[in-house]
Amino acid sequence: MSTQEQSAAPTTQTQSPDVVVVGAGTAGCYAAATIARAGYDVVILERKTEDEAGHIACGDALKGADAFPEAIPKSKLEPAFTNTGVDHGRFEIPQEDTVLEIPIPGELAVIDRWEYGRRIIEGAESVGVDFHYDTVVNDVTQADDGRVTGVEAIRKGEPRTYEAAVVIDAAGSLSVLQDHVDFSESTFDTNVNYSHFCSAYREIVHVDEPVEWDDALVFKPTERAAGYLWYFPRTDTEINAGLGFQMTEEPMKLVDDLKRDLENRPEFAGAEVEDKLGAALPTRRPYDSAVHPGYMAVGDAAGHVNPTTGGGIAGAAYAGKYAAEAAIKGLETGDVGEKTLWEYNERVMDHFGARYAALDVYNILSTAIDVDDLMGLLAAMPGEKLAEALYSGSTSIGPKLAAESLYNSRGHWGTIWNFFQTKRRADDLLELYEAYPHHPAALEHWQERRDDLMEQVYETTGADPKY
Repeated sequence: MSTQEQSAAPTTQTQSPDVVVVGAGTAGCYAAATIARAGYDVVILERKTEDEAGHIACGDALKGADAFPEAIPKSKLEPAFTNTGVDHGRFEIPQEDTVLEIPIPGELAVIDRWEYGRRIIEGAESVGVDFHYDTVVNDVTQADDGRVTGVEAIRKGEPRTYEAAVVIDAAGSLSVLQDHVDFSESTFDTNVNYSHFCSAYREIVHVDEPVEWDDALVFKPTERAAGYLWYFPRTDTEINAGLGFQMTEEPMKLVDDLKRDLENRPEFAGAEVEDKLGAALPTRRPYDSAVHPGYMAVGDAAGHVNPTTGGGIAGAAYAGKYAAEAAIKGLETGDVGEKTLWEYNERVMDHFGARYAALDVYNILSTAIDVDDLMGLLAAMPGEKLAEALYSGSTSIGPKLAAESLYNSRGHWGTIWNFFQTKRRADDLLELYEAYPHHPAALEHWQERRDDLMEQVYETTGADPKY
């Protein structure tokens, strides 16, 4: 290489904040805002431009709209809440020629996700978070002992190195950061593959006349059990229409299901469609451990999504808070090892992780039964009990209720019985997750007990092993 060519090579700039957060989504912004409020220097690296940041594919439905961490108060987000009148789910089951109106516990809202994305970014900026847009992370740096010490990135075409005491991975589903970290010296969960994830696609549809179901979240099965359609009303004339399906399915065939359904629904005649987007999201249990020395994963990057509904905004906000508070403890003590950060795992499992792990059992059941039998099961279940199963991970079902469900199900008795047996397995799993270990040395024994329970889940459901 000539002297002239050597002088033209770009010089890598180095920055050294206390904490680097990768990704400006919900988990990343709440993590960064929490750290900045504590007086530490934190930077968020976001691959999108400043104009596009916060614009992601999302169903726009928000459960838990009443509760957000104080790092970015709910009051700052409320202008993005376009419909706070939703209070139930509407399950359309054409196979049974029925519609189920099911109450959904907790406060609900439908939001404008891009406006919400702008609001959380503004909230983080207002407390001192530094945002670096147009920044693509392409590697992770580690010390000889395995501790993560920062990331390498390209910012607006120029190489950058970010050195930090803690890196928080909020880079979303199938985060590329996890491909670069050597986790061999920690308990960080590496039992992850593409089949644990769902692809989602959605369009924003504008109609001339108000829809009759503007107070409901509408769900409808696709022609295969591995997916469902949704219609979530941002307003009575602006609808988020989309579908989710396991990555093992063929995308275009399922997108055709959405297209056909839109064409056949009279309320969408002459509708205008805009803002078509797709994304991936986890439909699996939360990571067994999302910590490694100097590194934590949050939100979608750690499986923090309800695997039966795909909802994850409120959980991601709290995961960001809990990870940030563990990072702050590490910064204060000078120890960012796995034991110090472990409390983050415990708080996630205590708040929502145990519930999501139990809900994953129902996701597994759905892969093992015919779509018509699944719809027969939904039609036979009392609405309030179905809501409990979908959102709490468990439901109380006594002999009388079981007998009534069996009577109502007629030709689907085998599936109903399978569901009741699966419910017992989910309860056992929920109990075990509620006893999540208090330190990393105990994780392996806990995992052995969990895996024994999962073998019973597969035996009960007839499903292929998922993990």
